[in-house]
Amino acid sequence: MTPDQIARVLPRLEEFAAEVFADLARVDQKGKATLYLRGLMTDGKRKSMQPMAERLGIDHQRLQQFITSSSWDYARVRRALALRMFDEIKPVAYAVDDVGFPKDGSMSPAVAPQYSGALGKVGNCQIGVSVQLVTDHTSMAANWRLFLPESWDDHVKPRSATEQEAQDLAAGTRLRRERTGIPDAVRHRTKPQLALDQLEQMTGPGGWDLPRLPVVADCAYGENTAFRLALTERGLSYALAVSADLSVQPGDAEPVDTCPGTRGPWPKPHYPDKPMSVKALAIQAGREAFTEVTWRTGSHPTPANRTAAMTGRFLALPVRPVNKAIPRGPDGALPAEVLLVQWDQDAEEPTDYWLTTLPPDTDLADLVHLAKIRWRIEHDYRELKDGLGLDHFEGRSYTGWHRHVTLATADQAFCTLLRRDPKVPAPA
Repeated sequence: MTPDQIARVLPRLEEFAAEVFADLARVDQKGKATLYLRGLMTDGKRKSMQPMAERLGIDHQRLQQFITSSSWDYARVRRALALRMFDEIKPVAYAVDDVGFPKDGSMSPAVAPQYSGALGKVGNCQIGVSVQLVTDHTSMAANWRLFLPESWDDHVKPRSATEQEAQDLAAGTRLRRERTGIPDAVRHRTKPQLALDQLEQMTGPGGWDLPRLPVVADCAYGENTAFRLALTERGLSYALAVSADLSVQPGDAEPVDTCPGTRGPWPKPHYPDKPMSVKALAIQAGREAFTEVTWRTGSHPTPANRTAAMTGRFLALPVRPVNKAIPRGPDGALPAEVLLVQWDQDAEEPTDYWLTTLPPDTDLADLVHLAKIRWRIEHDYRELKDGLGLDHFEGRSYTGWHRHVTLATADQAFCTLLRRDPKVPAPA
């Protein structure tokens, strides 16, 4: 936004800031928070602190101190944002995702060679795991965690290291943790575990008091059996992408008893047939079993598709996912779920698969809509990154990283409110 555009919406911004930063203890903190939001929104290629301060006409130390050393709780700001935006956008799901923050050096907290979708390869980066409130029309990254690789946890012994090498590496890791202010309680946790921590904070007892909604995520989370089981334990349904080779039993498969031998314990019931992949099950069902479903309207009509309808062919099948970690019933039966498959008319074979624990009688169009809704967060990441400087933070502080992404998210929430109010000139 230009300075003139920001000046026109400044009263609204100050009103918004007063609401979401109400828990900040001091007036000067609230003022700096509003300044930071203005800096992120102002047009400019870089949204790190020095360029923002120059555009705002202030000393960058004011922003630096607010982000790195001032005493305020970013988690309380996130809660205020989530409660405000939940009522505004009325999300239909929580979308779990992770995003890369490419880095050149090695001094930023949790930076390491790891796969980044932003780079499309393994590169030097940080990874942020988020839980987003999502609808077809907007999304908001309500919660964040910085993924801590094993190389940043001095409690984790490298697999091939000798005892002396492990001690030396741990000493170096402790020094890096101290320099970047990583709390001692923060340790390596997998991305699915970080997502579960956030969902528990948002919807669990003593948390943010947000309602339970279905959870959507890509294969990296859907393939994780422990993640799926933990969602169910928390009373959260899901529609999670899975790969074509995920093993399942058909929904109508039943375990059978085996006659005991002369020795040993009584055999447990088992399924007589070997499990099959979801791809094999979909192909077995046949192309003719699939139904055409339109899940949303796009923004690029063509002569052949004047309404830009996003349409495909789908089938929902009852299945029982197979994994040693999945608890079985007293009769040996695996829990039943629904497999959603996409196999379009022009495709040689099925292309996409989801497991869902929504009720079996859920309408097919509703299943498809939920499974496909993750497109929205990919769209909104572009605004967060390109327009609001989500990945422009150059500080070397663990707390600073969390504060920066929280404030970038607050800015995006404010822009969403402007776009939804016809009386206010909204950003493009």
